[in-house]
Amino acid sequence: MIAGHLRRQIVRGQLAEGDALPSETELMAEFDVSRPTLREAFRILESESLITVRRGAHGGARVQLPDPRVAARYAAVILQYQRTTLEDLYEARIVVEPPCVGLLAEIRSQEAIDRLRAALTEHDAVADDPMRSIQVHVAFHSLLIELTGNQTLRLLMGMLENIIDMANLTQVESTAGSSVYDRASRKGLAAHHRVVDLIEARDAEGAEQLWRKHLTEARDYLVRADIETVLDLMG
Repeated sequence: MIAGHLRRQIVRGQLAEGDALPSETELMAEFDVSRPTLREAFRILESESLITVRRGAHGGARVQLPDPRVAARYAAVILQYQRTTLEDLYEARIVVEPPCVGLLAEIRSQEAIDRLRAALTEHDAVADDPMRSIQVHVAFHSLLIELTGNQTLRLLMGMLENIIDMANLTQVESTAGSSVYDRASRKGLAAHHRVVDLIEARDAEGAEQLWRKHLTEARDYLVRADIETVLDLMG
């Protein structure tokens, strides 16, 4: 009950990030509970990454805002336990992400186009640096979802991307400098440029079709015989 009360205060914005919770003595009096009970409530909130607790004379509990990366990490644990294949993960991405791009083409604003063009300029500038290029590449995918303005899609795709991004980095590390990498990199960057053109033209169907093709080709490049499951990837 104590954890639930404090959790509601955090998610409703009544407690801001970095705010110190009242002292243990004050909270014990407010809820009429013992110190072990209060500390158990703190442990629950710590496990949810909603507070941090420091011990000692200058310690205490401070508020952390809910972080989508916490959900992504937990999802990754479940997928590892279930021996989920990377191909399974990519198929989910192919189902969800292209309609998001189509949605963005329907609702697009000039601000969205400006941000996408700026991301492409950054990518063009680092195209010859494999590790930096892949980081900018995956950030572009996240930006497409962000610009839809749909918070649920951002959270769902963030859970997938957390693992897919790791697979991307692992594959680039092992293939950088090869003809396979060069071809995949060029085709990927070209697809990014083309999809922004289609979004700007409000061609939702064309943008969705192009993005599905791009993600399918990316899956074929990223799937590896030596890394079949999420467990293989994350160890």
